Amino acid sequence: MSYCLTPGCFSPVNPDNAKFCLSCGSLLTLKDRYRPMQLIGKGGFGKTFLAIDEGTADKVRCVVKQLYLQSKNTLVVNKATQLFRQEAQRLAELGKHPQIPSLLAHFEQQKQLYLVQEFIPGQTLEKELQEKGVFNESQIWELLKDLVPVLKFVHDRHVIHRDIKPANIIRRQTDGKLFLIDFGVAKLITDSGLFRTGTAVGTAEYVAPEQMKGKALPASDLYSLGVTCIYLLTGVSPFDLTDIANNTWVWRDFLPKGSSVSDRLTKILDKLIKPAVSQRYQSVGDVLLALTILPSTPAIVQPLPPQKNNILTNILRRYNAKPQGDRLISEVGVDYTNLQHLLAAGKWKEADRETWVVLCLALGKSTNAYLKLSDIERLPDEDLQTIDRLWVKYSQQHFGFSIQAYIFHAVNDDYGRFCEAVGWPTHQTHNSYLKFSISAPVGHLPSRSWVGGSQWWRHGATMASKLSKH
Repeated sequence: MSYCLTPGCFSPVNPDNAKFCLSCGSLLTLKDRYRPMQLIGKGGFGKTFLAIDEGTADKVRCVVKQLYLQSKNTLVVNKATQLFRQEAQRLAELGKHPQIPSLLAHFEQQKQLYLVQEFIPGQTLEKELQEKGVFNESQIWELLKDLVPVLKFVHDRHVIHRDIKPANIIRRQTDGKLFLIDFGVAKLITDSGLFRTGTAVGTAEYVAPEQMKGKALPASDLYSLGVTCIYLLTGVSPFDLTDIANNTWVWRDFLPKGSSVSDRLTKILDKLIKPAVSQRYQSVGDVLLALTILPSTPAIVQPLPPQKNNILTNILRRYNAKPQGDRLISEVGVDYTNLQHLLAAGKWKEADRETWVVLCLALGKSTNAYLKLSDIERLPDEDLQTIDRLWVKYSQQHFGFSIQAYIFHAVNDDYGRFCEAVGWPTHQTHNSYLKFSISAPVGHLPSRSWVGGSQWWRHGATMASKLSKH
């Protein structure tokens, strides 16, 4: 069938090959090429139609978005028009990503504005939830692995989506890939825009508190992503997943009977949905780092060069292989029993101090001597691996030299970004910043208290290089 797009048409449905609407007489094709077939969505600012492109040999399907200009309020109309035109400019760039629908055309016809986009065959996660039921943990990991890099692409181009929710995520039927759609309310990040309160836009159940007040930030999208995940896990409206009296999320109380979510995923989701922006992940890069070392998603960061990628490969091989027991191997006769006991007991501060001691012993230096880059290079391999294995094992892959090495390479060997990721100041200071808790950032420990020399800040690259060789 053909669908008339003229506002107010009483009978918009027409025969397939009709040129003009039988009800109102309007032309049924756009630009003599795009033929709307059915209405598939309607929002505050626009309508969305499934259409066919008659300009192609096989008449491929596409999506037509029409700006809804029925309001008599001039300010509303101007705002809607502005958003629509921004969307066209934005989609031309964003549509280059393979998981964002490409923009095929944008134009004005009969005083209406139109966008034509690639059609993605599949269904939204909202519909998938309704038909198949709640998601399990594995599906949430897959969602994060698939979608977080897409969001990074968006934010890297200074765009905030501002309406991330299950209804705006489509799973492509052919290969299961997730697509992020509907940038109609996205906001271009500008220096002035970041600090100017504007119109609150988005879907209330998923909107971050600061966005509700009209000030959207990149972290606002992360909040919406986290809320999307807990909704898919529970099937319960986000409005009902909070304890209003205490202003806290209680989503775990609504998990289906018999299901559970690991501490690792819980920790990530809880940080995504923190009400206070300062307590939330600040960037998609932070989320990627949090996901990087998890066995469930080892490939979520962008591929590293083969030599660098050996670090993560070795970590996974070492801890996914058959149990080796706690073989406290030392090439030079160092006893690591005390370090093992401290780590097993979760005494992170004492274990950090003991690590400095055993590093000195392995090098034949006096206890608590500062180690230079040349000392790191001559550390016995077996001893370094024993120390690292104990840290990684007893922290459940949260701390360790190899974890730090992988993070270092994941941020392209940028020491400043590395320090930010693991929660260290860039410059050497006293140790008051250290957090001796498993809730500290991934890779926060062991500390660098033992590092000395005029080029102490190069210890990250030196340690990462040494670990990548084994």
